[in-house]
Amino acid sequence: MAKKVKNRWLIAAAAVGIHISIGSVYSWSVFTNPLREKHDWGLSEISLTFSIAILFLGLSAAFMGHFVERYGPRISGLIASACFGAGLIGAGFADSIGSLYMLYFFYGALGGIGLGIGYITPVSSLVKWFPDRRGLATGLAIMGFGFASLIASPVIAKLINVIGISNTFYLLGVIYFGIMFLSSLYLAPPPKDWQPEEMDERNKKEEKQTKDLAQLTANEAVKTIRFWALWAMLFINVTCGIAVISVASPMAQDIAGLSAGAAATMVGIMGLFNGFGRIGWASVSDYIGRPNVYTTFFALQTVAFLLLPNVTNAFLFQLLIYVILTCYGGGFASVPAYIGDLFGTKQLGAIHGYILTAWAAAGLVGPLVVSWIRETTNSYSLTLYIFTGAFVAALAISILIRINIRNIRRANNNTQAAG
Repeated sequence: MAKKVKNRWLIAAAAVGIHISIGSVYSWSVFTNPLREKHDWGLSEISLTFSIAILFLGLSAAFMGHFVERYGPRISGLIASACFGAGLIGAGFADSIGSLYMLYFFYGALGGIGLGIGYITPVSSLVKWFPDRRGLATGLAIMGFGFASLIASPVIAKLINVIGISNTFYLLGVIYFGIMFLSSLYLAPPPKDWQPEEMDERNKKEEKQTKDLAQLTANEAVKTIRFWALWAMLFINVTCGIAVISVASPMAQDIAGLSAGAAATMVGIMGLFNGFGRIGWASVSDYIGRPNVYTTFFALQTVAFLLLPNVTNAFLFQLLIYVILTCYGGGFASVPAYIGDLFGTKQLGAIHGYILTAWAAAGLVGPLVVSWIRETTNSYSLTLYIFTGAFVAALAISILIRINIRNIRRANNNTQAAG
């Protein structure tokens, strides 16, 4: 008897389960004031926990990508579940004994490792399960990461008030471990040479005509110009986006004159555009292509960042911020499908892990740059103009990578014709 093939939409749902769990890291700021009041720790000391988690996310994604490819999404997903769950439970223990360094170790380092492995675990499988809708599939999962804080933040705030900080960490650890564990059990790569029944003959023909540029291993991919072009584009997109996220409220008050309450509302709505940008742009990329989407990202953001310093109209200022956030989220969600287009699916998880080091670097650089320039110049304008220049560079890179792709396709076609 032929082995029953799993439902690819349930695979996608399992991926969302993992990402919506680990995405709760974006709710870290909810813990800030309660931890300050309880332990008298400084704001920067508590914020460092989040920075450590993002750093370890990038590092573990880079170093564990080969592990994910070798042992498959189920094993790596279970390891991610254990690390992230233990990190949260350990954070509760750190709070109970008042140890900041234990908090760094458990939530920052151990939890961060769970974040990194959990982030890349479903992606390579999803790309293989959805050869006809790569952008949509990865966008669905990564949308869960973006939307997670909208769900988690109010729940965490309520739990802290009702059961305290330590018990909140314990409860979250158990719940997220359970969701990730069960989701991981269903994950699996598709059978060899599998294609979905939904793909009709025309779609199969189109997919064959627009096949991946190459089938490379991770170590082969990093030796190509297009790998570093993709790395640079993600780094610029995340650096500028995460910098805006880190100072959105005070910047809106300084430049556009929003009240503190209106600025806080804007920050909440930014989360929606971040999430919708992930599924929206990734889905659009299935129709217009990843190169066109990235060129559009950078053209839009060049204009947005150039206008922002001089926009005093509150509505227009917020509109530009929301456009930037859709591009920020869309950049994350479109990357896995773009990797598949450029390097194939042979070691997509490992290549994705290497690319995500751009996120780790950007997470450290972006907020530091914008804060330093703001303190030095007493203005956000210079920062925004610098970011405008960065997006001009990113736009140029996006055009160069298109030329590189076209040249490789032409060379491949000539080789096939000669053969």
